[in-house]
Amino acid sequence: MTAVSLTSTARNLGLTAAVAVLLSIPGAFAQEEARPAGPPSTEDEIRQFCTNIADSARDQRYLLQKQELEKLQADVDSRVAVLEQRRAEYEDWLKRRNDFLKQAEAGLTDIYKNMKPDAAALQLQEVKTEVAAAVIMRLGARQSSLILNEMEAEKAAVIANIIASASDPNTSKGTQ
Repeated sequence: MTAVSLTSTARNLGLTAAVAVLLSIPGAFAQEEARPAGPPSTEDEIRQFCTNIADSARDQRYLLQKQELEKLQADVDSRVAVLEQRRAEYEDWLKRRNDFLKQAEAGLTDIYKNMKPDAAALQLQEVKTEVAAAVIMRLGARQSSLILNEMEAEKAAVIANIIASASDPNTSKGTQ
């Protein structure tokens, strides 16, 4: 025999031996082991259980997601309610401020503008504090300071507080 045929024969014997070894190993090529026809195995029971509860598990998951969405919606609704409340407070504050400023209109400001500061201070001490504050607020800064200087300190402080709160956009009716 030649060297080529000897190598070929050795190769064939090696392949035959390899095939014999692989065939002797149980399940070497099997993708799934044959199941006995007897009672179901634990794996079969688990697979059957999972198949049976898949729909109810999915329903439960959807129910939990729905409950979470409802909680989030309630949170959003409460925040919207707070924002609506604050908007209403702001509108109320704006209306009160505009009403306050209108009190000083109709020529009243011009009357006090032409008065001497000491006489204007005496008269403004006797009117409602809101009206006095509105008039002083509409006068020029120099004349307003002269009138407030002539007033009693306590009354001037109350008027200054009213003017300061009327100028502050963050103030609202009894909140904060």
